[in-house]
Amino acid sequence: MLRQAIVARSFPAAATAVTYRGKLVGLKGFGRFTYDADSQEVQANTVFDLASVSKVVATTTMAMLLYQRGLLDLNAPVVGIVPEFARNEPRCRQVTFRMLLAHSSGLPAYEKLFLQAPSKDELLAMAFATRLTADPDTNAEYSDIGFIILGVALERLADEALDTYCQREIFGPLGMTHTTFNPVEARRSSIPPTVDDWTFRNRIIQGEVHDENASALGGVAGHAGVFSNAEDLAIFAQTMLNGGAPILRSETVQLFTQRESTPPGTSRALGWDTPSAPSQSGKYLSCRSYGHLGYTGTSLWIDPERELSITLLTNRTWPDRASQAIKEVRPRFHDAVIESLEKNA
Repeated sequence: MLRQAIVARSFPAAATAVTYRGKLVGLKGFGRFTYDADSQEVQANTVFDLASVSKVVATTTMAMLLYQRGLLDLNAPVVGIVPEFARNEPRCRQVTFRMLLAHSSGLPAYEKLFLQAPSKDELLAMAFATRLTADPDTNAEYSDIGFIILGVALERLADEALDTYCQREIFGPLGMTHTTFNPVEARRSSIPPTVDDWTFRNRIIQGEVHDENASALGGVAGHAGVFSNAEDLAIFAQTMLNGGAPILRSETVQLFTQRESTPPGTSRALGWDTPSAPSQSGKYLSCRSYGHLGYTGTSLWIDPERELSITLLTNRTWPDRASQAIKEVRPRFHDAVIESLEKNA
């Protein structure tokens, strides 16, 4: 199926990992970095730009750690830590950490802040000043802006930069040796490019974060910036399936991965998403499942009932972000994995 998607130019590069009942049962790379016949071949351990999968692997997991250490109160107002957030919008005083994690803060989905704010401090100031588009906790709207603000708040709670904290407390302890923010220069050529950017950075983006707001923030942000490979994400997923050990407690994993009860109709958990109808996770994952997508064509889905995780990494944004075919490929791929596993069980 993935090979057919490559031929159909849904994406040039892909890597996948599947864990089932505690074992890594699938790990493979497909295609080439670009559609050029002489482009570098993808290997099973090829590193990709995770885009918004960063929200769960890094930012949400950092929130989970701070929560279980008593440093994060989910129901506390964000302005207690980020007072700048309420300067231009009184309703922001009602926004809690839970609302940022559950995408129910009322903040808009996305703003091209990078076009007006070339520096990190300027972009953050604009993020803090963003007007709400709905009253807090009345509507669920996925928001990059919310996670930018959440990342800053968590850094202040931890008194440490997001990338440094995640490396020491998450990636290092779990043995995720290929996972990092801002890959070093020497590794960038071994990462598939994500876009030929002729509107903002005026160069091919390879081995540096695709998301422009994250780029303006120096490559480290709450909403994007992590690079990893399929095997490392399988390690992370299996940690979640095992109840979070050795870094998380099982009750923390349960709290953050169950669907929120408000606002009405939301599919969101805390940081994570859950299957909706229709879902990019396909038609088979259980109601206890949770996962996340990334704009570059990445995804991670975890099903505790089946003891299953499926990682799919692509660079569907190459060369110009035009293709939306990943939306057709993802659910069919997840269904095919589950059908194959259950057929051979």
